[in-house]
Amino acid sequence: MFSFSFSGQPRCVWVNGPVIVGAGPSGLGVAAGLKEGGVPYVLLERADCIASLWQKHTYDRLKLHLPKQFCQLPKFPFPQHYPEYPTKKQFIDYLESYASHFDINPQFNECVESAKYDEACHLWRVKTVSTSGSIRSEVEYICQWLVVATGENAERVMPEIEGLKNFGGEVIHACDYKSGENFRGKNVLVVGCGNSGMEVSLDLCNHHAKPSMVVRSSVHVLPREIFGKSSFELAIFMLKWLPVWLVDKILLFLAWMILGNMEKYGLKRPSEISVVPGIKRFSCGMVELVNGEKLEIDSVVLATGYRSNVPYWLQETEFFSKNGFPKTPFPNGWKGKAGLYAAGFTKKGLSGASADATRISQDIAKVWKDDLRQKKQKVPTHRRCISTF
Repeated sequence: MFSFSFSGQPRCVWVNGPVIVGAGPSGLGVAAGLKEGGVPYVLLERADCIASLWQKHTYDRLKLHLPKQFCQLPKFPFPQHYPEYPTKKQFIDYLESYASHFDINPQFNECVESAKYDEACHLWRVKTVSTSGSIRSEVEYICQWLVVATGENAERVMPEIEGLKNFGGEVIHACDYKSGENFRGKNVLVVGCGNSGMEVSLDLCNHHAKPSMVVRSSVHVLPREIFGKSSFELAIFMLKWLPVWLVDKILLFLAWMILGNMEKYGLKRPSEISVVPGIKRFSCGMVELVNGEKLEIDSVVLATGYRSNVPYWLQETEFFSKNGFPKTPFPNGWKGKAGLYAAGFTKKGLSGASADATRISQDIAKVWKDDLRQKKQKVPTHRRCISTF
């Protein structure tokens, strides 16, 4: 890698390998594979740390929702003493150890503003701007391969709900929620009933708040374990022989049989978490539901999910769709044309990200080694010609 610049122009850096955008689990996995294959790379990260979503935008009680064997990154298992479902801190420690073990050193505080393929020189141009300090610093990276590893959860989704701006109370997204300690004794409306919505509602309940969770459609709740096995592990096992629709029905039937006492799974029965229908509008200190009911509330937590930010900076429409995901579904959505790759857009969590990272690093390493071999073969031939002449 070398760089040059002209007065008043962004610094230009030639990368003798791929540029990886995003130092989350996906980007780290790709970087580790490239390091093992002897391929140089540059890893760009807009935050000041690896896995910034995990470190800065998750709640304190978070644990992995799948057993650790399905969440580990390539070539580096979790420590044996870790529980089956590691905590947030344990997972962050694991990622830090992973980066240290493979000597991964991202370029922190560099936000990618644009990336496009230059048809004239058949290379990628990736423009970044510094996100630290008061002086704006711009860099343009030029490379043969571009790995998009910004993930499915790069940006929070903030819904537009009538009257929300005039609510008057505290409104936060789940990515800014840490603990229910500050909500003790308050009436809190949790908008969303996915993993985050349910976890936040339970945490609020444990801190003696009064949560109400918005559920607009039917939700299937599965126990974490069935017959001593992870529900996910059991599903993977059955999918080897049975179609998806049948596996779904079997799991729902088993859950119906097993979930007699919900408290052992952390779901409390005595109306400590109220379930309410969709929202019609907000007003000062109050929410009106679609069934006409009105609730007095103090705070709102928006567990409304995340989205990809790829369309905002990647100038490409053939491989990625408008929603920022590869058009080709998993397991074939990791490779595009002209050296473009996508890691961690599988909608299968960390297990899918790990699979992508392995495929991408192996594919790039193969091309890299073939190119290197051809260059080595040309050099001796050239020297013989000179000496003979």
